[in-house]
Amino acid sequence: MILASATQLTFLLSAIAALAYAVPAAAGNRLSPTAAHLALVAAWLLHGVVLAMGVLGDPPRFGFAPALSITAWLVLTVYAIESQRFPQLRARWALAGLGAAAVLLALTFPGNPLHVAASPWLPLHWALGLSSYGLFAAAVVHAWLMTRAERHIRLAEDPNAGIPLLTLERLTFRFVLGGFILLTATLLAGWFFGERLYGGVGWKWDHKTIFSLLAWLTFATLLVGRQRFGWRGRKAVRVLYAGAGLLLLGYVGSRFVMEVVLGRVS
Repeated sequence: MILASATQLTFLLSAIAALAYAVPAAAGNRLSPTAAHLALVAAWLLHGVVLAMGVLGDPPRFGFAPALSITAWLVLTVYAIESQRFPQLRARWALAGLGAAAVLLALTFPGNPLHVAASPWLPLHWALGLSSYGLFAAAVVHAWLMTRAERHIRLAEDPNAGIPLLTLERLTFRFVLGGFILLTATLLAGWFFGERLYGGVGWKWDHKTIFSLLAWLTFATLLVGRQRFGWRGRKAVRVLYAGAGLLLLGYVGSRFVMEVVLGRVS
């Protein structure tokens, strides 16, 4: 009965959060800035509650969809903080749609119960990994905004319509550097403390590990290329997208195959 009630509450809160996200995403500029802001704040708060209920529930559950949902929530958190400093940041509608899709995806695929033999330090390990996901996702969003700003410049549109191009570029690489540091810490923790974290199962050369290492090498190449050879613009954005794609194939991709394609619980 308690489990059923918790499931019903999760469904209700998820539905309300998705609806609150969908309102500004669908209304676009027809909604006043104040109303759009209130809808996003309400959706963000409910989204956070739903995530906490899943990860901290009894039993706690996790999987590819909750990982994507947490990543989207972190990106929205970054946007909320950044929009205070840069009011001209214009990504509200796209991020609201992203939030709605993430909530509904996690509601459809809530993940599997966590292994009872896992270490109590495992949530910290996952926090590092998910934080790196969030920072790289924020970098991808800023790279998209940077590409859009470049297009506006080429079309000779209003240069004051958004954040200056150089500012977007600096922000993008700050997020890349932060994500790279956290990803490095995550991989090192898995290498040195894998057996403790996963209850006797140490470092494994599986798809998740290989794709994560390939992503790490790609981001390292991007940072070195930026520092030594001045990579910027489309070239840097392509490398960033490639690294983000590899990272996405790491945990999220492998878990999607396990949970949805193969239907396994692990």
